[in-house]
Parts: sequence; structure tokens; C-alpha cells
Amino acid sequence: MCGRFAVTLPPDAMAQLFKAVPSNDLPEVPNYNVCPTTQIHAVMADETRRLVSMRWGFLPHWYKTPNGGPLLINARAETIAEKPAFKAACRERRCLIPCTGFYEWTKDSEDNRLPWYIHATDDAPLVFAGAWQDWERDGQAFRTCAIVTCAANDTLSEIHHRMPVILSPDTWGKWLGEDGPGAATLMTAAPEDALRFHRVDPAVNSNRAKGPDLIAPI
Repeated sequence: MCGRFAVTLPPDAMAQLFKAVPSNDLPEVPNYNVCPTTQIHAVMADETRRLVSMRWGFLPHWYKTPNGGPLLINARAETIAEKPAFKAACRERRCLIPCTGFYEWTKDSEDNRLPWYIHATDDAPLVFAGAWQDWERDGQAFRTCAIVTCAANDTLSEIHHRMPVILSPDTWGKWLGEDGPGAATLMTAAPEDALRFHRVDPAVNSNRAKGPDLIAPI
């Protein structure tokens, strides 16, 4: 799964990277501890690409409140096309979710949670496959999203059995629906040499923790 990540790329650089028109309500960066239910950066496409703010935590239309069911921050690639919450979104409303790196956890012999920071081997931004959904009820309105995950590659399976679907630049258009069908073929693990990881301070276990020290190796 993916339950926490970091974003350090400025919005204007993100807009340039994706050739997208930026919204005027984008979340502040840098953020080294992006948590579920907060606003995150995402790229969606209709007539043009747009860099927008979305709530991380997918809200199906039948939820009566934002807390009206399980928190859906991830969507499994193996079942996304079948699950009632995601099956329409995975066909019609796909997005790109940029980040600098993400966190996973292992446990030691005393059951303490040990965080790891995972990032691109070449330190380039990572781009997750996502699906989005508009939700509105009783005067509340959110554009919400989930990150698509798949089985981890051999490299990452040392610390976790799942990983986000990471898209290379040549596949962004296909995932957004700009380059025709075939997005389902993209929901696979990243190459073995695409990522590296290191232990970081357990301070990141708190969703209130902030600052660049959170991604520093220990």
C-alpha cells in the first residue's frame, strides 16, 4: 500500500513537467509528510491537462458523509476494474499523482514500527497512477482520489508486499486517456532498479511531524 509520501517539487515546476495548467488552490510545498484525507497535487485531463488539488481518500457517491465508510486511499490494481467504488473511475477518471518519495514500515522484534523512505534511484520525481471521484452531499463537495497499488517488485518486497503503480513519462498520456486504450497494461510493478530506500527517523510515525529531516537517512 501507500499511506504516506513527500512532495518537494514547486507547483510551477510540476505544471511544467506535466505541461498542465495549474489551479490556484494547490497545497503548499514542500511537504515531507503528506497524510491521508489532506489535499494533494494531481494531474487530470479533459480538453487539456490540469494540475489540481484533490482530497486523498476516495469517496464513492453512496457515502453519506466523508466518514461514511472505509478510508479508501489505495485501489488494488488486481481488482480496481471490479470493485463498485472504483470500476467507473478506473475507466473514466484516471489521474497522475506526483511525489518526491514515499514511506513504508517494517517492525522490529519488539513490534516497533520502523519507517523507510523510498525514492527514485535517479532522484527524479515519482508519478503514481491514480483514480478520482467527485463527491457532493449536504453542501459539502470534494474532488477525491486514490493511489493504485500492485504487488511489490523483488527489490521493494524486502520491506513491503505492495507498492504504488509508478508511471514513466512515456505512459502518462495513456493513463490519462489521451493516447487511446490500454491503461490496464500499465498497472505493473516498477523495474527492479527504479527505486532505492533507506531507514528514516521514527518521528515520521506521527502525522504531525514536519520538515526535511523526515527523509534523512539514519
